[in-house]
Amino acid sequence: MPAAIVTGSSRGIGRAIAERFARDGYDVAVNYVESAQQARAVADAIDEETDADAVAVRADVSDADEAADLVDATVEAFGGVDHVVNNAGIDQHVFTEDLSPADFDRVMDTNVNGAFNVTKAALPHLRASADAAAGDPAPTPSVTNVSSILAHTGAAVECHYAASKAGLLGLTKSHADDFAPEIRVNAVAPGHVETDMTADRTEAEKREELAAIPLGTFGQPEQIADAVAYLRDAGFVTGETLNVNGGELMR
Repeated sequence: MPAAIVTGSSRGIGRAIAERFARDGYDVAVNYVESAQQARAVADAIDEETDADAVAVRADVSDADEAADLVDATVEAFGGVDHVVNNAGIDQHVFTEDLSPADFDRVMDTNVNGAFNVTKAALPHLRASADAAAGDPAPTPSVTNVSSILAHTGAAVECHYAASKAGLLGLTKSHADDFAPEIRVNAVAPGHVETDMTADRTEAEKREELAAIPLGTFGQPEQIADAVAYLRDAGFVTGETLNVNGGELMR
């Protein structure tokens, strides 16, 4: 059975992606930093409810050594790595004048460096997967980076988050060119999605956000997982960003 790493997958969008991969027949490494109980619950649910296997692996992907340990643990559990989803990310609502260099670096380290660290560590295994599948009609191994609508629009109170998500788009295109033809690399850019991270919005904020979405509803984590699954299987797509935002930003 092929195997996937989904970073930051103990909850929200990452959890939905991990569960979608498992339903589609992939063993999954469920990555977390602090939410050990939640990550183990995700892995247990995958084991119980699908034919796939899952392991919960703690790793702070902003640290290159820990990212390598995550890849090693996945290979030890499943024998290889066929797909990587770089979903781990942190956010912080702070105006620039109140933003410390340390906080700027912390967001960039997780959101951009983390994707780079995991992808680089997984690269030999993704190439081995491509070699093993040579001539097979199945899609080539892939990397999918989870960006954001803010990569395109910017954000007044989270410039470091927007910058990090824009950085992922540059990383996506560069790696797509670098790794072709053996490995495809794409990105998905969600709009407003209902997760634990957005649960503290006021009703006024929700109404304002909904007014900007032509489809008139917030996205669900499972809908982002659908987009990631499409990119995973789209054998003639690389270097692209799939915008999933209900029409809030049309490109």
